[in-house]
Amino acid sequence: MWDWNYALDILPDIASALWITIGATLAGFVLALVLGLIWTLLLQSDNKILHAITNGIVSFIRNTPLLVQLYFIFYVFPQFGLTLDPFTAGVIGLGMHYSTYLSEVYRSGIDSVGQDQWEVATALNFTRRKTWTRIILPQAIPPVIPVIGNYFITMFKETPLLSAITLVEILQTAQDIGAGTFRYTEPLTIVGILFLALSYPASIAIRRLENKIAARY
Repeated sequence: MWDWNYALDILPDIASALWITIGATLAGFVLALVLGLIWTLLLQSDNKILHAITNGIVSFIRNTPLLVQLYFIFYVFPQFGLTLDPFTAGVIGLGMHYSTYLSEVYRSGIDSVGQDQWEVATALNFTRRKTWTRIILPQAIPPVIPVIGNYFITMFKETPLLSAITLVEILQTAQDIGAGTFRYTEPLTIVGILFLALSYPASIAIRRLENKIAARY
């Protein structure tokens, strides 16, 4: 049976761990945004060797489970002299994994830019760097922002995987509380409610942003 007194007693402990979940999500997403753009630009390179290496890395990361990557970063890297704390390992794992998906999002945005825009850059004698920063990316990124936002929500909902590398986020906190009291209903229910309370409003905001961008374009 549900015990409200017990639920209210454990709520502060679970809520306090929420900041770890949010912090890992934000840091991981920033890393994913930067790496994803780097992958995309490298894949656009005319250098066939660089393109092939980048494509291999992106395909490997995208087609292997996030959990395996987290285990590798946290437990295997120390054998090569690189020991990371759980939070840093989790951020790197999330960022690298989702960067491969965001690279596809960036690519779709770039492909939507008309060929005439490249011709304009050539006519203006823009350098390759100026072409990307002044003409292509400003037109390619805004239309795909809603998709990027959806990946942010997905990443947030996958942060419980970080408990596998001993990061004490909200799910791990709930499991520890349940193991100590032999009551799992309340802590796990609270975790589900907290995820819903944050992800659902974010999804509504992204949907509205998508409609606004669609109306503009």
